[in-house]
Amino acid sequence: MNETTAVKRPPQPDFSAITTEELIAYRAAENGWRASSAARALLGEPDPSAAIEWQDVALPGRVLPVRVYRPMPMCDGEAAARSDLPLVVHVHGGGFVGTAVQCDWTNSRLAARLPALVVSVEHRLLAPGTALSAAADDGWDVLRNVLGHAAQWGIDPSRTAVFGESCGALISTLMAARARAAGLELYAQVLVNPVVDVTGTMFDYASIAEHADSPTLALPQLQLLQRLAVPSGANARAVSPLYADDLRGLAPALVVVPTQDPVADHGRRYAERRLEAGTSVRLSEYPGAQHAFLTLPGVEPQAEAAQKEILAFLRAALAQ
Repeated sequence: MNETTAVKRPPQPDFSAITTEELIAYRAAENGWRASSAARALLGEPDPSAAIEWQDVALPGRVLPVRVYRPMPMCDGEAAARSDLPLVVHVHGGGFVGTAVQCDWTNSRLAARLPALVVSVEHRLLAPGTALSAAADDGWDVLRNVLGHAAQWGIDPSRTAVFGESCGALISTLMAARARAAGLELYAQVLVNPVVDVTGTMFDYASIAEHADSPTLALPQLQLLQRLAVPSGANARAVSPLYADDLRGLAPALVVVPTQDPVADHGRRYAERRLEAGTSVRLSEYPGAQHAFLTLPGVEPQAEAAQKEILAFLRAALAQ
């Protein structure tokens, strides 16, 4: 995918009545804007100390693009010597819309300042015929592929974390559960404004009633997300980490919750369930911040503080 310049942001459609054709057209236009230089005023400028590139990853039955962030060498020859970087696999938010480019600001800072290799998954977006399970497969398969080719990527596979935002945080929790089942040790999870319930109780939270008209995530968008994530006949509980049978043995988590967010109570309740299971978790709330605030440093003053907290959490978790 290529970043473009003179791109105008499209108006939001009526998410309650959007057709498949309208959804595809909207997300192409919206993602084109998010990948443009025009969006940088909101989404932030990448850290110049990180190199950023797209790479294709060959996965079972498909080839998936990922956006790769590496720390720039401090001196001549250092790049060739770095074969021990910790790995952070990141999943962007949006669900039915979104691109890894929208997270350049924070991912480039993590790569440069941890330092680490950050791989952001350009997963299949939700649509009729593409359920949440497909996006979760993409995240999991990228994680396994990178770890399986550690020398090629220049990483230390024993120091790995996952990091997701919104629907990407949901995907990251599913990845962590698969890692536990496979005996793959993760050292940390970072879950920012997570959605963790796509069952029939998804909307039964006070925060959703209070912030249903949020400009960054209104109720019709959440309703569309649910319809696409779990089509008729699918098992919603299987992709709802809040209802996981067992939360023991999962990697320590930092759960970042902006308080002016419809899904704020999702994050709070998930943190409570982890505590009840005896699994390490830190809940960090940002008063007054809205959904997706971490991707909006140009207008959300608390994005900088959250990014620094995430950096410190991952630095401590991945240190050796």
